[in-house]
Amino acid sequence: MLAIIGGSGLTRLANLDVSRREVVRTPFGDPSGALTFGRLGGAEVVFLARHGYGHTIPPHLVNYRANLWAIAKVAKADRIISVASVGGIRAHLGPGTLVVPHQIIDYTWGRSSTFFEGGESKVIHVDFTHPYDTALRGELIQIARIVGQTVIDGSVYAATQGPRLETAAEINRLEQDGVDIVGMTGMPEAVLARELEISYAALCVVANWAAGRADSSQGIHFESIEEVLHASLAQARLIIEGFCSS
Repeated sequence: MLAIIGGSGLTRLANLDVSRREVVRTPFGDPSGALTFGRLGGAEVVFLARHGYGHTIPPHLVNYRANLWAIAKVAKADRIISVASVGGIRAHLGPGTLVVPHQIIDYTWGRSSTFFEGGESKVIHVDFTHPYDTALRGELIQIARIVGQTVIDGSVYAATQGPRLETAAEINRLEQDGVDIVGMTGMPEAVLARELEISYAALCVVANWAAGRADSSQGIHFESIEEVLHASLAQARLIIEGFCSS
């Protein structure tokens, strides 16, 4: 079973042949919404909108543990493709670019970020040297090329707290830290998937220049983000459909 987690702008999969929806209760609370099961390109798929189907849950309040637990334990998914919108920092990562990142730096705080909280159970550490599954990343990139979509192979994703966007000075610091793109939902989602032993990769859509960059030098132009997301998410859907058909 393949799970798709949709971010901003992707609250449904248009070509998903829906078979059922299931409301799930987990030991960690309620997920962002019902799990939507169906077939896409011949493959069994489960879809979940990260911010809720009405896009009402801000990134710092997403119940990541409930989402991942439901995907793993109820849907029995063993692979996850996370779709997320990000801001571009480097000059080659402008709006409309599709990116498959290979590394993460976590700047979030206060989020429930592990299933292993000690107590009566022994402490468990997971290896997170390579936060995204190498094989799944490779498949995504290969399928993108097959369906004629250009993606950037590799980047460092910064997960910031949100829901506000960053200051120009913060973006400068992120660039000095080696960051290429910035978003708000990459963590703890990626590490929770690792703890559950689910292969996890991200397909990121650059929705805008990060603060202080290019046409965002004096502020973010929100009016153009929706247009960029509409076009770029259509490309992301083609990649996902191609992946499910392979």
